[in-house]
Amino acid sequence: MDTKITVPTQITIDDLLKLVKTYCTRSDIEIIQLAYDFAEKAHHGQIRRSGEPYINHPLITAHILGQMQIEKNIIIAALLHDVPEDTDITMEEINKNFGADVANMVSGITKLGKIKYRGVERYIENLRKMFVAMAEDVRVMIIKFADRIHNLSTLDSLPEKKRFRIALESLEIYAPIANRLGMGEFKGMLEDMSFPYVYPKE
Repeated sequence: MDTKITVPTQITIDDLLKLVKTYCTRSDIEIIQLAYDFAEKAHHGQIRRSGEPYINHPLITAHILGQMQIEKNIIIAALLHDVPEDTDITMEEINKNFGADVANMVSGITKLGKIKYRGVERYIENLRKMFVAMAEDVRVMIIKFADRIHNLSTLDSLPEKKRFRIALESLEIYAPIANRLGMGEFKGMLEDMSFPYVYPKE
């Protein structure tokens, strides 16, 4: 990754499309727009703890990945990654509208979303689940890193205990896996963004 990845606080679908236009075909851009419209409709009326519309989260996650010039199906899966978990839309509908490849990635992210950090005794088990997801499709982990980086950028809106848990999980599970995958910039961002919450005195 040569370009420095930034985490925008506020973007529109036009910002994402402008970014992916630099390396995607017109038909790719059309389907990315369709995925955004689908996700926006699914998340309509949902608000994040930070007070922003929910759609901002998948949009910024996709934008982080777009900065890496990542292929269109990963961008589409990033836009849709919270739809099955947080809305009435089923995996079958995602499969029907966007194909099995995208649906499989979204399904992988949904499974990863169920893994919660529960301290050292569960740490190895969680790592094992992450490595299984990685072995099945490394793209799932790449989306999860971008998802986690945006979540870390909005931690201040969460209760202190939850902030600490998410930051610790990022530091102890996500950053080492990013390192193992050779994704140094993601590793660095995960560490830099988590550290103040885990070690506030330092």
